[in-house]
Amino acid sequence: MRAQSSKRRTLVTFAGAAISGALALGVVASAAQAQPGRHDGGSAENPTVVLVHGAFADASGWGGVITRLEHDGYPVLAVANPLRDLASDAAYVRSVVDSIDGDVVLVGHSYGGGVITNAATGADNVDALVYVAAFAPDEGETVGQFNDPVKYPGGELTTDSLVLRPYPGGVDATIDPARFRRIFAADLPEKQASIMAATQRPADVAVLEQPSGTPAWKTIPSWYQVSNDDKALSPVAQRFFAHRMGAHTSSINASHAGYVSHPKETADVIEAAARATS
Repeated sequence: MRAQSSKRRTLVTFAGAAISGALALGVVASAAQAQPGRHDGGSAENPTVVLVHGAFADASGWGGVITRLEHDGYPVLAVANPLRDLASDAAYVRSVVDSIDGDVVLVGHSYGGGVITNAATGADNVDALVYVAAFAPDEGETVGQFNDPVKYPGGELTTDSLVLRPYPGGVDATIDPARFRRIFAADLPEKQASIMAATQRPADVAVLEQPSGTPAWKTIPSWYQVSNDDKALSPVAQRFFAHRMGAHTSSINASHAGYVSHPKETADVIEAAARATS
């Protein structure tokens, strides 16, 4: 019995090694056929659209927009924004942009606007920036300064609306689930907003006070979609951003989650930017 058991262990070990070797060879062969670290845009005619979500959200919110863009022939990447630090978040998104062969339309929602403002600076393949109810800071400005309810009325994302949770290295913030729908997603069904509240990605509170670098919108054509009923980022602030950058501006009667509730209109703005700069 011991001899048979020993033989079985030997055979199992050998089989495991053979399978591992075959898998490794397959990976190596696949890697040899592809350019390391590069993403094929997939279309010689259309640029790749890179979507960057903001705080208290994740990349899945872009689902409706992605469906429309892909239907119209646009390759799409929805990035998982780390939400840790403005400089490092921008560096991460920039690494994604740099991995793409071909032109890029870079899109940011909310805090994601601050990220693309920094990520696209000096990026030769970014043809257009699209801001969707997004921050668009100038050099030295912080995201937090645009939450001033006196200067930029209409926003309700105040300190008391946040849930703070310390973690090793910082403090995370999410929106109180009881207030999430009113502040972030008032035009979405209650059940959908409830799921979004439960799955929201936290942001380190430090991102609010970190100065922005040289803004890409000073050299790259920009588009801005204002959400008129936004209670997370004041529509007054949004119009200020759009006017200052000289962006092609449109608006929708939507909450902060207008890219979720109005995917067609959002996709239309992105495609307009792509056509205008291609």
